[in-house]
Amino acid sequence: MPRWQAQDTGSMRDLEYQDYILQGVSRTFALTIPQLPEALRDVVGNAYLLCRITDTIEDDPALDASQKRELARMFSNVVAGKVVAQEFADRLYPLLSDHISEAEHELVKNTDRVIRLTHGFNAQQRAAMQRCVAIMADGMVDYQINKNPHGLKDLPDMDKYCYYVAGVVGEMLTELFCDYSREIAAHRELMMKLAVSFGQGLQMTNILKDIWEDQERGACWLPQDIFRDHGFELENLGKDHHDGGFQEGLGELIAIAHAHLRNALSYTLLIPRHEKGLRKFCFWALGMALLTLRRINSHRAYTSGQEVKISRRSVKATIIATQLTVGSDSMPRLLFNMTAAGLPHSPAFVIPSDTSATVPLN
Repeated sequence: MPRWQAQDTGSMRDLEYQDYILQGVSRTFALTIPQLPEALRDVVGNAYLLCRITDTIEDDPALDASQKRELARMFSNVVAGKVVAQEFADRLYPLLSDHISEAEHELVKNTDRVIRLTHGFNAQQRAAMQRCVAIMADGMVDYQINKNPHGLKDLPDMDKYCYYVAGVVGEMLTELFCDYSREIAAHRELMMKLAVSFGQGLQMTNILKDIWEDQERGACWLPQDIFRDHGFELENLGKDHHDGGFQEGLGELIAIAHAHLRNALSYTLLIPRHEKGLRKFCFWALGMALLTLRRINSHRAYTSGQEVKISRRSVKATIIATQLTVGSDSMPRLLFNMTAAGLPHSPAFVIPSDTSATVPLN
């Protein structure tokens, strides 16, 4: 895919603009969303942009705590149709710093174009999107305001953070999938539970990959209790420090993320085999996370995310493997087990407390 470049968008229709800006704010989703059935592409693309705007508020270090809370709640009300989108854009856009990408500046500036599409979707779709943004906006801002450079208190606190950042997105996508297909909706209850786990597996993998970059920004999303149990205090975390206790704690988190990704596999296999586009959308995200987790496990002394980032060749391999196995149930399981060989296992696994349900690993 060619590198995104800003261009004059004045003559673009809203849907055309959505496709254009999606390539700028997420090359990954710009690749995966077109795999979805036509009836889902526009709504899922729009939902991602809503989440991206929410993320932008959270991510910009130039915004203070009160500004982030005000703007996050304002945007939640924009999505709900209670505040005019242009008022929000006029408030946020001038405040954005150079830490925010050019594409994200462009997205915020054109919030009204995104919201026009949002408000054109059906009632069930809008409700799912509004709920996701409302929960994400409040939760993410709370964690940003109260972030500790020495980590989160414990694993349940990490579970909660992952829910706000990714688990609630999994729930939203599941609602959209169920609205699209009665066949999928027949599994709604189990899929909603697994969706939170799917999101947590992806987010935990990102947290582990980005430990050192987050530390440079004064943040740490690792749970203190896991590392303390192995005799390591996160306040001593440093790139030149390869304490055995730290690596043991890292291994325990890898095992938990591995368990979540196994639930992600179960989630994807609940999607009917003839829905190949939906399965591709899920399998690509799952495959790339699993490969990243394997690299982290094999290089526990890494000092930057670049060292454990998967190669373009690995991304292509994931795409090819998915193409060959997407219509099967047994082959993806076999492929998952082969790829996950050598990863530590979690002896027990419970879905995060937001769903209060236990799901078996196999």
